[in-house]
Amino acid sequence: MRAVDIIQKKRDGLELSSQEIEWLIEGYVAGTVPDYQMSAFAMAVYFKGMTTREISDLTMTMVGTGQQFDLSAISGIKVDKHSTGGVGDKVTLILAPLVASFGVPVAKMSGRGLGHTGGTIDKLESVKGYQVERSQEDFIKQVQDIGLSVIGQSDKLVKADKLLYALRDVTATVDTIPLIASSVMSKKIAAGADSILLDVTVGEGAFMKNLEDARILARTMVDLGKAVGRRTVAVITDMSQPLGTSIGNRLEILEALDILQGKGRADITEFVCELAQIMLDLANVQKTIPEIREHLTNGAALKKFEEMIQAQGGDVEDLYRPSKAAYVVEVTATQAGYITELPAMEFGLFAMRLGAGRAVKSDDLDYETGIVFEKKVGDKVEIGEVFAKIYSNEKISQELVTEFQKNVKIGNESVAVSEIIEVIS
Repeated sequence: MRAVDIIQKKRDGLELSSQEIEWLIEGYVAGTVPDYQMSAFAMAVYFKGMTTREISDLTMTMVGTGQQFDLSAISGIKVDKHSTGGVGDKVTLILAPLVASFGVPVAKMSGRGLGHTGGTIDKLESVKGYQVERSQEDFIKQVQDIGLSVIGQSDKLVKADKLLYALRDVTATVDTIPLIASSVMSKKIAAGADSILLDVTVGEGAFMKNLEDARILARTMVDLGKAVGRRTVAVITDMSQPLGTSIGNRLEILEALDILQGKGRADITEFVCELAQIMLDLANVQKTIPEIREHLTNGAALKKFEEMIQAQGGDVEDLYRPSKAAYVVEVTATQAGYITELPAMEFGLFAMRLGAGRAVKSDDLDYETGIVFEKKVGDKVEIGEVFAKIYSNEKISQELVTEFQKNVKIGNESVAVSEIIEVIS
């Protein structure tokens, strides 16, 4: 076979055979297919797409290019969750210990943030001493002991995805459904969980900008999971505004702690409880929303989170400390009314400029910086009322504050917001 023939075939919109896909991916990992040819292939997929069978073959070939975790030593149904990315998405920090507090083992590998999206691992690393790199043996033993572990993705897991994602990131081929679906599901399948909850974000701050594309991606990933015997459910969730009240690593840890103590905003608390209900159902545990919410108010979920932090070397005292940002600037409303838009992309990029996110993978993070919103879409504001605070380690100019204010849209009528748009199973 020749890579050029495979590229040409996909460029012309033809269906590739299983053997052609396997040859191409394995050759890329081995170094016999160069970056420039794989870039051309990714662009051909971007414009011509792939059939369900091609995506399935691509996914399983990618799984085979690295280590696969065997979690069979952990008793019970192991559940995992993945988000396709967003702004202010601290859901895993709350959801994982909440589900584990019901005796369901949660063995989760999470990623880092890039661009306007935040990563769970970065947030956990803002806690002094927390270890994100664990051996497979330590990972499994911790889940056996306390029912919960959240670690970074192993470099040995799905080598093809690691190489291909870096290439897609610099060749404008990230946001194409076949490559997103195969990237996400190859890692989830290799990670070894029995059941998977997929949070497919849609809107201004997500990779999927419209509902139809989000539905196609969700259905594709659910079908991939089911095809290899994993119970898989996807929820399509709104990412038109930042999730919750905080953007930034330390700030999101603090918001997660508030929610784990039953003191968070009602909307995100309800959202996390609904996701927890789906995850518990995937483990054949049926609980009502009030029963789940009780684990946020009675300390059961918080205790599980603290146990995980401690088990992975984190300082529980440091967990609760406030942000050490040198400057905290209050942002006030320039008119009265109801907040109608808080564009997630704009505020994600704004937080990145403060140091809370990475423009490129090699960037260092400032864990202390970010944004905290006192008001969200649908909330009423008065002229001069503080609706947000900017946390920075460099002085904030009035021009920057004005830019922040211009991104906030205020109208005369309240706007209803629903976090979960649709469930696909």
